Amino acid sequence: MTLNLRLTVGLCLAFSLCAALAVPGNFPGLSGTARLTLAVFALATCLWIATPIDDTYIALGAGLALTVTGVISSDTFFGTLGDSTVWLLICAFVLAAAVSRTGLAGRAAAFLVGGARTVRQLTHLTTAALVVTAFAVPATSGRAALALPVFLALAKVLSGHRRLVVMLALLFPTVILLSAVATLIGAGAHLITVSVLWETTGERVGFTQWLLIGLPLAIASSHLAAEVVLLTTTRRADRKLPVEISADDIQEHTEQPVTGPWSAAESRCALLLATVVMLWCSEPLHQVPPALVALIGAVVASSPALGTVHLKDALKTVPWSLLLFMAATMAMGVALSDSGAAKWLVSGLPAGVGPEVFLAVVVLISTAAHLVLQSRSARSSVLVPLVVAAAVGVGVNPVAAALASTAAAGFCHTLPASAKPVALFADVPGVATYAPRDLLRLSAFLAPLTALLVFGFAVVVWPVMGVPLR
Repeated sequence: MTLNLRLTVGLCLAFSLCAALAVPGNFPGLSGTARLTLAVFALATCLWIATPIDDTYIALGAGLALTVTGVISSDTFFGTLGDSTVWLLICAFVLAAAVSRTGLAGRAAAFLVGGARTVRQLTHLTTAALVVTAFAVPATSGRAALALPVFLALAKVLSGHRRLVVMLALLFPTVILLSAVATLIGAGAHLITVSVLWETTGERVGFTQWLLIGLPLAIASSHLAAEVVLLTTTRRADRKLPVEISADDIQEHTEQPVTGPWSAAESRCALLLATVVMLWCSEPLHQVPPALVALIGAVVASSPALGTVHLKDALKTVPWSLLLFMAATMAMGVALSDSGAAKWLVSGLPAGVGPEVFLAVVVLISTAAHLVLQSRSARSSVLVPLVVAAAVGVGVNPVAAALASTAAAGFCHTLPASAKPVALFADVPGVATYAPRDLLRLSAFLAPLTALLVFGFAVVVWPVMGVPLR
């Protein structure tokens, strides 16, 4: 479908829905504010799907429309920018800038990958290294950029084996996307989910709880994906090849040192990062909020005496557009909940649907949603408020349903345009990577497997960790 046709169809659908909602006789039981909220929500969703307009611009327009019309107050709209999750993400990016400046990530990758002696070892050690980066860099696109020099070094060493290079090119974005669920700061969509749950149900999912729920899933899905990538892109003869990667090979593609003694800046940054992560993980013991811990870490990381990056330079790495998008979509979620629109949308669901069936439908829809909504944050903004409202209606724990939806929505590998890391590794200058058909073949196997894994964790594993299905 061409862009103009998508735009025309999307706008026609949006305005048709708005017109239907404007007729008083239609949709009995729907209040005026709920009608207005649904009209704005439908229009924003159609614009996200069908137009090239910036997602943040659409979200801000929708939030402004809801504020001007009185559906939500201006305090609510502007107050979302002061939410603790927004501050957590800002400070996490400052910490990530400090880590990137010192080259700690490259040194850690060289250490792990250098121990590989077979192709399978290389695949799983690379996977482990990429999972660890979820604690240091709070955005999948940032992690992809950080990992690119390591991929270039590996591609150079294995340049005579095309299938192995293609395998690695697929492995990097695949693991980066699936392992984001390991931490609360792994993706902006996670913070949107947490905010929606807090605003609609009063349930606060903290860093530690998310870690207990998300890290095992991230490890399992990442290593499962690594095997799928390995088996779908290589032959047995490729997997038997000996591998030897040295730190010098990686050093050629990065400016920061990955060998030799640690500098004082690297040691300070490593100690600071370890302290911040430890304090995040031990929140139930000391009761200091993660955002406050992150702020302390960011101040130390950018301080003149102990820091490794200037605050001005670190703030330039913060994705302010994403933060505005999050704030605006949080306001949209509040409007959907407070106006009764979300409850009305799901009121027609069959009452006899079992929790397992409901969860299976949520996971399937969330897994396939990237084919329609390319922005991960936009997917959570659209799906999570509806999933939470529907879960309450059918007797499912809204926290389990929202987390399952968010985790399943992390799969976005079908097309090069489905996610920024996929697009980045699809076009690496000087290296022949994968073609669209390689992504389609991988997705045919990986999509059902990851959906089943998320479903299995939600039904079997998460209840043991304090998130029951009912």
